[in-house]
Amino acid sequence: MAAYIVRRLWQIVPTLLGVVLLVFVLFKFFGGDPAEILGGLNATPEQVQAIRDQMGLNQAWYVQLAIYLKGVVTLDWGRSFATNESVGHIFATRLPATLTVMLPILILDTLLALPLAMWVAYRRGSLGDRAIMVISTVALSISFLVYIIVGQYLFGFQLGWFPVQGWSDSVLTNLAVYVPLPVLLAVLVGIAPQTRLYRTFFLDELGHDYVRTARAKGMTERTVLFRHVLRNALIPILTNVGLALPGIFVGSFLIEVFFSIPGLGREVILAVNRSDYPVIQALTVYLAMLTMLINLTVDILYKLVDPRVVLK
Repeated sequence: MAAYIVRRLWQIVPTLLGVVLLVFVLFKFFGGDPAEILGGLNATPEQVQAIRDQMGLNQAWYVQLAIYLKGVVTLDWGRSFATNESVGHIFATRLPATLTVMLPILILDTLLALPLAMWVAYRRGSLGDRAIMVISTVALSISFLVYIIVGQYLFGFQLGWFPVQGWSDSVLTNLAVYVPLPVLLAVLVGIAPQTRLYRTFFLDELGHDYVRTARAKGMTERTVLFRHVLRNALIPILTNVGLALPGIFVGSFLIEVFFSIPGLGREVILAVNRSDYPVIQALTVYLAMLTMLINLTVDILYKLVDPRVVLK
């Protein structure tokens, strides 16, 4: 196991290097001129030229690449074009708010969808199964924006159960006051596709011979479902959770904007609108790194869930 982890970590290095080079090429040769962005619309050509000299943009591309790679290795992404704040400080101060919203969504989505999917798979063809599948289909056809608008109006303005916007410095206050509404709406959106997908995984396992054998041996349905079916279905479920994690992270951006949560999502959207290249570059590389680490973690969990899995 240790040798596999070390080997995978070494494999991440060239992949991450390729991502870094791609980001450099895209922003260097296809992006706008950072000097003109910093100078603004009223900057004179002399001022723009002075900014280029200060940022080293007039140097050869390979010199700029070396400086950029040094910044990536030392995690020094420079300063935001818009606020002059250190990019590292932006991520360090905004990430906790994003995690406060994202982690409950991921946990609740998985914990609610798993037993629901198992139940409808076990009761396949029943009235409950058909009703939940119809509800899931209808839920999938509605845009997330509709959930947000209706949820804010109903639970925030009409019933007054939750504040529509706001944030505090206390994690407990955020979890108790400001997080429940966005998490509730996100879970309502996410549980429908997850339930349908996990249902197919459970149905596939329920049709295997080992299930009939276990029942023939006199095992209870609880034992068959939780000891055998669930354990074997966890492999594709873990794969789906690993693939969904970056999507949940990006999806939280929309939540942060509508609920005025001072997280990375709102900061990145502001950076895109302002052409704040250092922030966008840092986010792109961090997302690539996060995706690779998630894939490694999922592979390790495969081995823990099913010892028959061979990691090569």
